[in-house]
Amino acid sequence: MQQSSKAKGIYLIYPLMLFLIVFFAYPLFLGLIRSFFDPHFTLIHYIHFFKVPIYVLVIINTFKIAATVTVFCLLLGYPFAYLLSSVSPKMSNRLMIIVLVPFWVSLLVRTYAWMVLLGREGVINSILIGLGLTTSPIKLIYNAIGVNIGMVHILLPYMILNLYSVMKGIDRNLLKASENLGANRLQTFFRIFFPLSLPGVAGGCLIVFIMAIGFFITPALLGGTRDIMISQLIESHVTTLLNWGFAFCASFILLGITFLILLIYNRFLGLDKLWGGL
Repeated sequence: MQQSSKAKGIYLIYPLMLFLIVFFAYPLFLGLIRSFFDPHFTLIHYIHFFKVPIYVLVIINTFKIAATVTVFCLLLGYPFAYLLSSVSPKMSNRLMIIVLVPFWVSLLVRTYAWMVLLGREGVINSILIGLGLTTSPIKLIYNAIGVNIGMVHILLPYMILNLYSVMKGIDRNLLKASENLGANRLQTFFRIFFPLSLPGVAGGCLIVFIMAIGFFITPALLGGTRDIMISQLIESHVTTLLNWGFAFCASFILLGITFLILLIYNRFLGLDKLWGGL
């Protein structure tokens, strides 16, 4: 009877599998074919991508921005996640609202809000000039500063939620035992709590980094010509240059880099850690 119920349950997966095949796998396969056939089999797009220095610089810049955003998300998210896991459930729920509210606001709206805040006549520059900290507006937009600020704001909740899910599961009796054995709070944190929270650190960094390397809207609106990421390169070849073959080539290079990161993570840490595996 149980086996019959499980067998019937498997059939419920088929509509989802069909949807993914039709609207994800099949277009992905067509894009892969298009990157190699233009109209006959060729590697010209891939050779051109790695031969032209500007495209390699775009990849490097993408990684640099993604790494910077990941580091700042970790530095800002870890203390807040620690606070969430340490306070009472009632206070934790109130603080969680601060984390979840950004999810209810459009990404585009949040990016435009940062354009208003960081602009030459924006709130931040007005405050700095009003306090006498600067005599002229500081360029906080259309450069790497604006891109990093905007992306950190958008991706920070993903880091916090990943860290919080791991920290909440840490047995606090271990911390009490450490303190009873003579360790102070700082020693307890670095020798007990922090090592146990590392799966959350690794998982949060992985999620934020992979999402960051594929970002488009925020770097397109807040960045300058020197801060182009690979997603913007793909968009320009699709909409402006109409070079679909090269655009698909760049897309699959980005996809290949993502898979490589996942393989490295799985090799040393295990992807099961992302959803609470031991």
